[in-house]
Parts: sequence; structure tokens; C-alpha cells
Amino acid sequence: MFRVTLVFSASKLLPVRTATSLARAPPVGKRPSRCSSTTVLDKKHFSSDGGKKKVPSIKQCEPPNEFNQLPQPQGSWGENEKKYNQKGRKVLLFGVLFASASLGALYYVGLFGRAPKKSRQPEKIKSRKGFKDPGSSQDIPKEVPYLLIGGGTASFTAFRAIKSSDPTAKVLIVSNEPYFPYMRPPLSKEIWFNPDRDVAKSLTFKQWNGSERSLFYEPEDFYIHCKDLLESENGGVAVARGWSIKRLDVLNKVAVLDDGEQVKYEKCLIATGATPRLTPVFEVALADENLRNNIKLFRNIDDFKDVFEAFEAAKAVAVVGGGFLGSELACAFGRRDHKKLKVIYQIFPESGNMGKLLPEYLSMWTSEKVRAEGVQVVPKTEIVGAKAKNDQVELTLSSGKTLLVDFVVVSVGVEPNTELAETSDLEVDPELGGYLVNTELQARTDLYIAGDCACFYDPRLGRRRIEHHDHAVVSGRLAGENMAGARNPYLHQSMFWSDLGPEVGYEAIGIVDSSLPTVGVFAKQSVNDTPQAVVEKTDEFDRSKTEQLPQECEKYLSEEEKSKLKDSKKLLPNPIDGEDYGKGVIFYLRDDVVVGIVLWNVFNRMSIARQVLKDQKKYDDLNEVAKLFNIHGEE
Repeated sequence: MFRVTLVFSASKLLPVRTATSLARAPPVGKRPSRCSSTTVLDKKHFSSDGGKKKVPSIKQCEPPNEFNQLPQPQGSWGENEKKYNQKGRKVLLFGVLFASASLGALYYVGLFGRAPKKSRQPEKIKSRKGFKDPGSSQDIPKEVPYLLIGGGTASFTAFRAIKSSDPTAKVLIVSNEPYFPYMRPPLSKEIWFNPDRDVAKSLTFKQWNGSERSLFYEPEDFYIHCKDLLESENGGVAVARGWSIKRLDVLNKVAVLDDGEQVKYEKCLIATGATPRLTPVFEVALADENLRNNIKLFRNIDDFKDVFEAFEAAKAVAVVGGGFLGSELACAFGRRDHKKLKVIYQIFPESGNMGKLLPEYLSMWTSEKVRAEGVQVVPKTEIVGAKAKNDQVELTLSSGKTLLVDFVVVSVGVEPNTELAETSDLEVDPELGGYLVNTELQARTDLYIAGDCACFYDPRLGRRRIEHHDHAVVSGRLAGENMAGARNPYLHQSMFWSDLGPEVGYEAIGIVDSSLPTVGVFAKQSVNDTPQAVVEKTDEFDRSKTEQLPQECEKYLSEEEKSKLKDSKKLLPNPIDGEDYGKGVIFYLRDDVVVGIVLWNVFNRMSIARQVLKDQKKYDDLNEVAKLFNIHGEE
């Protein structure tokens, strides 16, 4: 059972062929109305106590009268007044104290059924701003065989590749972050689903199958201290945390630290990543001291800690941006607020979530999934003003309406970190940004670039710059191999993925641009067609790994199998209308050639997608190509 949807314009939907209506309800929440874009902007904020029980009154907790049990004086009061005056007062005071203590004890242990539950607050997150390890540059080696600038995924896979080729290699990483290398994807997805309120301290996350992992690639004791690196007989990897390289002398192979000290290298890798971008409105707003703590960016662990702490205390938040990160964060916020005590807005100019990537019909359908998570999606809207108001942020929308929120997360893209270009005479692509490199990822002799900040040449798709995890993994590994003596070109077609919770996710490859003509083929979704199901099967959240596993469906890549699939065309069911895009393949075309593919809730089929892009063919019937992905089967 499947549906084919052809779109030859970013703004106009032309359904050409529909095979079967999908009666199955969406996996998240109630089935939405078709492509509804209704936005609710006037939802009232809930009280901060969340409807908790009030502390009981004294009358409700009043115990039996203890005063009646006190000893009574003998004779008349007048005769005994002096005798018992002081004694009686002491007894009365003792009785009051005893009754109060008894009442408190009984109330505390809950014998009256009214003991309030204490809400454990998350531990205050300590800032690591200004952290440096080692504390002095005198403990950083002055000469190393391998220098890696940047402490992210690209550097991690690079030193892994170097150590694989050269087991005794001595590698120095200089990272401006106060942490050892860690993975970024869970920061906007899985880590928000950890019920532990101290998750920002533990930095562990649960994969969709429930197994727990640390954000860090390796434990701290895996790394050698910087001052011991050159003395290690078996080599190793040292990380100078909190330090930066300000300039490179590429001719003499010297890197200058931020305090002016120099490090000489034999081979160097720049993997400095990217920095979140601000819109002009928020750049102006940040000049207001009253708004600096209310406008947040999201990129690294410190950003996560800051946003997490603010979210736990907030009543209303806004996510600005409808791309990968913005949509993932909006869904994560919605799931985190399982009691629905907060108001969560997601605001963006496109007509639907991830509107720059997905065809319009699928983008709008996805927005309904985000709404089902409790998010008030506000499409076709821009922020035209932001000002402080009573310790909050008042956002003025292009529609003329205003929203009052506790903080804003701005997620409108990133800029590659290429500051070293000006100080080190390196070339940057004027259109795409990023350091220009050859097919071996070299910018200069013995100087390599990898990850988000590399602009490389793709022999099939032209010059490109990619900002995704798999590209960081593969380009870092290739750069490391070449630094250790290989001379391999970068021909890999990297993929990227995004999950909107455990039920909806996709993988993509190539040029995925909603302005291109698209052809979508959809089938009925099964319980196995979710991000959670693929993690349960593989015990691996990182789909840049799982998508490389050999799959049974690869046998269909032979010409004989393709011929058999063409013969099966007569078995296709009659087309009828439907609107549930639970599972499918979307092809992106340029001059009738497939240049990009999105696998929507279809997993571990990326090897087939790479083959389709590699062939660079014009297909008469992309429905037949979709069959190669086995979307009509259970797996």
C-alpha cells in the first residue's frame, strides 16, 4: 500500500498518483486535519504551583485537647494561686510545646494524610566560563606531530583514524570548550527525554530503546594530560581545554595560542565547527542588558545547561526557527512538559516545519505532528521586535500580535568559524562560507580542514559545505587518514537525520531543497518504521553508523532484480486519496536527475540512496526506484 506525490514547485502541490489511502492514525497524538495551520496565540499561562494541594489549616489538623490532661490543683484556686501560679504556667508551656511537636511529627509522617510531597529541585548548574586545563600554557607541548584545532566530532574521528594508522602517534587537541570531545545530536533530542532532573549535571541520555549513554565519546581517563604527552612511549591523545589558536604560520607550521605561546606541528587539522547565527532583531535586542539572559543560542553543552535550567523554571518559551534544530527543540520541550503546564511557541517564516527542505505538503503535515506534542506552531511569521517587559521578553510578530515569554531560543542557522582565515592567509568560499579545500581536504600542505567549516568539491553535486554529524564523522576520519600518510579523495555522500521524538524521523542525502521538484512515494507505516524501533533493533542512536549496516534490500540493486520489479507494476492497487505520510521516499530532481533523497521513517537504506545518486540517471518511473527501498515490506 503506497502513495505517489509529485511536486514540481515549492509552492504548488500537484498530486499525480495516489495508490491507497492510509487509514492508520498518526503515531503521535490525534489525527490532525489536513494541512491545518491554525495557530492559538492567546493560551493563558498556568499557575506555577501546577494545581498542587494547599497546606492544610490548623483546624484541619487540630489534635485532641492536651490541656485537659494536665494535673488539677487541690482546694480552691485562691488558696493555691501562689503555689501553682508558676508551676501551672510551666506545665501549660510544656503542654503547648508538646502538642506542637506532636502535631508536626504526625503531619510530617503523613498520619493525617496531608503531608505535602517535597519537590526536589535540580542542582544549581555551575558555570565553567573561563575554565582552562591545563591552567598554564607552559604545560602544553611546544612541538607535536599532530595538532587538531577544535574538540568536536571531526577532531575525535580524526585522532581515531590517526591512531589506527599510527598506533604510537602523539596527538594534541586544542579546544575552546571546557569539555572533552562529545556528541552534539542528543543535546536537542534524546537528552530531553531523560526524566532525571539533574540530567544537565550527569550529561547522560537514554536512547529510544531505553539504554543509557554518556554524551562523551570516551571517559576522562582515556586522555593523557598535556604535560605528559611527549613522554608517553605508546603515544596518546591530550586535550588542552579552554584554549584557542589565534593564528597559524602555515609556512613554518607554527600555531599561536591565545596567550601568545607557540606550538610547532608536523600535520594540522582545523575543525572549528560553526557558531549559531542571530537575526538582526535579536542582535539589537542583545544590546539591552535586561534581555541578555532571556535570549539564548543552542549549540554546545553549556548552551544546553543554560536552556535546560531556564526551561525548568519557565512558564512560557519561544523557539524561533523551523529547521532541524528548532523543530527538534520544540518537540523536546513539548515532551519534557508532559503535564502541559507551560506555553511553548515555535515561530518561523516558512509555511511548515522544515519548510526549506521538505515539500510543502509534508512540511505542513509535519507541523501537525509538532502541534500534537503540545507546541503552538506559528508559521508564516517573523519576529520584528523584542523588548524587555517585567523580566520577560515581549516579542512583536509580523502579524502585529505580541507574545510574552520567559526566554527565547534563536535557531536560524549557523556560520562556519573561519576566524583563522584572516590571520593565517587561508581562503574562504565567498558564497557558501568555510575554508576552501581540495578533494583530499587540504587547504595547504600538511594543513587539513574537516567538519562544518570545510567547503569541499563534490564531483557529482559541485562545491558544497555540510553542517551535519555524519559529514563531521566521515570528513574527520578521512582527514586523519590523510594526515597519517594516505591520499584518499573525499567521495563519500554524507547523510543527515532528524527525529521529532521516538515516532517520527527521517534520513536524507544529497541536495535536499524544497525549491526543487520532488516526487514522493508513500506506504503504510508499521510499528517497525520509527526511530525508536531502529534503535531497539541496533542499540545505536547514531544513524551515521546504523545506515552503513548491510541490508537485505541491497540485492535489489542488481539489473536482474530491477527488471523483476518493473514487471510487478501491474500489481499496483488503484489510486485513491489519502493524507497520512507515515512512511515513504522523497526524490529531489534537478534537470530530471535525482540529486537528493529523503527517507521518511525508512531506515538503514542509505546505501541504496547513495547508489541512486551515484548513477545520475533520468528515471521514467520513480515509483520503480522507490521499490528498491523495500518500503512496502515490514522492514
